[in-house]
Amino acid sequence: MTFCVAMKIESGIVAISDSRITSGTEQTLARKVTVHQKENHSLFLMTSGLRSVRDKALTYFEEALCETDEKFEKLYKAVNHFTEQIRKVAEEDKPAIEDSGLSFNLHSIIGGQLEKDDEHKLYLVYPQGNWIEVTQETPYQIIGEGSYGKPILDLGLCYASSPITALKVGFLAFDATRRSATDVGFPIDVVYYPKDSYKIIEYQYEKNDLEEVCAWWRERLRSSLEELPASWTNNVLAPFNTIPGR
Repeated sequence: MTFCVAMKIESGIVAISDSRITSGTEQTLARKVTVHQKENHSLFLMTSGLRSVRDKALTYFEEALCETDEKFEKLYKAVNHFTEQIRKVAEEDKPAIEDSGLSFNLHSIIGGQLEKDDEHKLYLVYPQGNWIEVTQETPYQIIGEGSYGKPILDLGLCYASSPITALKVGFLAFDATRRSATDVGFPIDVVYYPKDSYKIIEYQYEKNDLEEVCAWWRERLRSSLEELPASWTNNVLAPFNTIPGR
């Protein structure tokens, strides 16, 4: 499984991905985000799904970017080209993959800004090659295991959030996921694109880098639980509290 989240806020895009790869009982590490940075062309791509499909589609896509990068002056055109590569890989490999009992599966997130984009853009790409654009109303997308981190993102993130808040919320969503899903884990790769900067910043955090933050969060959750108003629990617990000996 994978955890990749990308958040579009007013001032830019913040994205986080884990790096754990699970194949049967074997676990390895590999980056799940790639960055393309060339003059006024800044984009990143995150994937979740079959590694073989990802590697082949990405190889085709990166080859096209190197040869004809200048023709993608808007990000959606680059996204369209990536979806063409997914469909090409599907034509080449899907029958054999499905014959072996696997599903042709690759979800992707592409974000960034190209020279004629009026602002930073973020897209979710489905295995069939169709895509949607992330909007202000729901300013994030998760691919991979999203159920554990989604409540934190829904409560803590909005389009007006600062990059610091987005990074905190995104990390807590990852932390909740890794504690419940054994195939999601450190290290995590963080990508930050400030709007109109045409410069993507990358950084990788190991588990040791963030253990103090995780401990702080656990302690605050426990203390907040003790302070949570409890009068409503009397409807259930009060009858038992009046029984002698209880």
